Amino acid sequence: MFASLHTRNYRLYLSGQVVSNVGTWMQRIAQDWLVLDLTHGSATALGIAAALQFAPMLVLTLWGGVLADRVDKRTMLVVVQSAMGLCALVLGTVVLTGVVELWQVYAFCLLLGCFSAFDTPMRQSFVSEMVGPGQVVNAVALNSLVFNLARIVGPAVAGLLIVAIGTGWVFLLNAVSFLGVIAGLLLMRPEALFRTEGVPRAPHQLREGLAYVRSRPDLVAILVLVFLVSTFGINFFMTIALLARNVFGRDAEGYGLLTTLLAVGSVLGAMIAARRSAKPRLRVVAGSGLAFGVVLTVAGSMPTYLAAGLALIPVGFLSLSFTTAANSSVQLSVPPELRGRVMAIYMLVLLGGTPLGGPLLGVLAEHYGGRAPLVAGGIVTVLSVLAVGAVLARRQVALSRVLTRQARLG
Repeated sequence: MFASLHTRNYRLYLSGQVVSNVGTWMQRIAQDWLVLDLTHGSATALGIAAALQFAPMLVLTLWGGVLADRVDKRTMLVVVQSAMGLCALVLGTVVLTGVVELWQVYAFCLLLGCFSAFDTPMRQSFVSEMVGPGQVVNAVALNSLVFNLARIVGPAVAGLLIVAIGTGWVFLLNAVSFLGVIAGLLLMRPEALFRTEGVPRAPHQLREGLAYVRSRPDLVAILVLVFLVSTFGINFFMTIALLARNVFGRDAEGYGLLTTLLAVGSVLGAMIAARRSAKPRLRVVAGSGLAFGVVLTVAGSMPTYLAAGLALIPVGFLSLSFTTAANSSVQLSVPPELRGRVMAIYMLVLLGGTPLGGPLLGVLAEHYGGRAPLVAGGIVTVLSVLAVGAVLARRQVALSRVLTRQARLG
């Protein structure tokens, strides 16, 4: 289960991620709560903040993937992580000085999104350089395990700290947490990395990555599913906040507890995924997506706070199973010289739909209540999996007929 940890460079990286991810989740909770406090619980404002933070993914992520195939990923990650830590430091200072306004939070969301657009494809494609192709599935699962363990600890700690000392100090603590991942990157042994030769700068490299994906129907199917499920189903930062505050009348601690229960299920999903070594099949990706849509609809329909919290455990399990299977399948399906660009496309569809889904779900909650985003997200997820499955089935039938006809003629 922990085979990737035998690699020293990956151990250093993962150790830094443990610290940094806890800080990131603390800031995620604090940022959401700050927006709600500044707007007296506006779901629309929360959706706008999310859209601003993830909008740069639509514009910059693909170029981040091109850059990832050209440069030293380790060095670039140090630069980008430092910039993200500085954002947290400045935001915390603004809050503590008592001059924070909503537009300032929006501005920092946008700036952080720009840095994240370059950081995300860089980190995703760096995994295989640390562990080699034989351990990619295990390393991706362990990344998810650490991420979701942090999602258990981070929100719970953030909820307590917001009540005790306020959101400003939470942002400053997140700024300090970036030192962990930066130190891990600097302590690595470059000669032990499984590096591929950087792709020389040339025209049309972005177009080349897009053309490769278009030529692979299996990749297209996974990417379409990831986009639809993440846009309307995996919008937990918003839907759970609305469920806690606007449906059940809970404070920051109650919000943190719901997020923690979601993360408990995600950790269980990551532990199961870490036992796999082979590339997940498309049916595994689709099956986990279908089951996720069903349990998400059920969770949104729960009548009490406790029942909703318990229902979020299988939601977390299945969402993690879906994203881990999709991530590993894509990484192991592409040649190393294109991995940065293809993973950028993957992260674009995973996170880039949030600017669309966030405001739509916010408006839906304003008109139909805080449960509506969860229920609608689950229904859209189920329909998406069924629709993509039907298209692939028709394509397979058509291909089989062509091959049969060719065999007869031959």
